[in-house]
Amino acid sequence: MRAAFEQDQMSRRPSEAFREAALESWAHHLGTGLHVTRAEADAWLAALEAGNDVEPSRAHR
Repeated sequence: MRAAFEQDQMSRRPSEAFREAALESWAHHLGTGLHVTRAEADAWLAALEAGNDVEPSRAHR
C-alpha cells in the first residue's frame, strides 16, 4: 500500500510542477502582455524539426 502511495505521489509531482509553471507564465503574460503568436511558435518548431538551430521568436505585445 505504501509503495502505491509513493508511486502516486511521484507521478503527481511533475504534473504539479507543470501546472505551477503554467500559472506563473500566465500571470507574467497578464502583467506584461508579452506573447508569441501560434504562427511564430509553429514556424520556430518547424525550423527545429528541420534540423536548424534557431532561436525562438522574441516575445512582443
